[in-house]
Amino acid sequence: MSKLYLVPTPIGNLEDMTFRAIKVLKEVDFILAEDTRTSGKLLKHFEISTQMHSHHMHNEHKSIERILNRIKSGETCAVISDAGTPAISDPGFLLTRACVENDIDVECLPGATAFVPALVNSGLPNDKFVFEGFLPVKKGRQTRLKLLTEEKRTIIFYESPHKLLKTLGNFVEYFGADRKVSVSRELTKMFEETKRGTATEVLEYYTNKPAKGEIVIVVEGKK
Repeated sequence: MSKLYLVPTPIGNLEDMTFRAIKVLKEVDFILAEDTRTSGKLLKHFEISTQMHSHHMHNEHKSIERILNRIKSGETCAVISDAGTPAISDPGFLLTRACVENDIDVECLPGATAFVPALVNSGLPNDKFVFEGFLPVKKGRQTRLKLLTEEKRTIIFYESPHKLLKTLGNFVEYFGADRKVSVSRELTKMFEETKRGTATEVLEYYTNKPAKGEIVIVVEGKK
């Protein structure tokens, strides 16, 4: 039966893999992985021997037609990213859209995604929030930050360690030194850490203690 599954994978701790995710990955005809080396370790750990192919931001445009044809012919496919839920700042959206447009059944399993625990443990309002993902590196960055100065909902960003200080500095500049910020890194892993404070305090902390690992930044909305 033709079907596309979007299967979340652990963001760090392998114990966060669900029984259902393992079952689906064992039963589908083939798996599309963001990085086959990273996912290969995961599949080996859970004794999953399903055929796996590379599917990432650099090749997903070219391979969609071929994948669609396989699914249309009656095969089932699962998409996984290196960590978390596919299509959330990761490959998966283009194929999902193509399947929807072709009336192919799509099912997304619930599971790990980094921004939810970061938001919940930030201590900032989580009844209304906006997910921004990664800020533009150069073009459009200032424009985006200017627009967000008026955002009243809690704002969530993803960031890499080597750009964290620049981004926190931008927050001080655009949102103000006293805007509350929470930085969560290495979620679910051994060195998990959440640092909360004003934008200035958090910037000073990470200036003296360079960050490592995957990072989620949660920013208070405009009062």
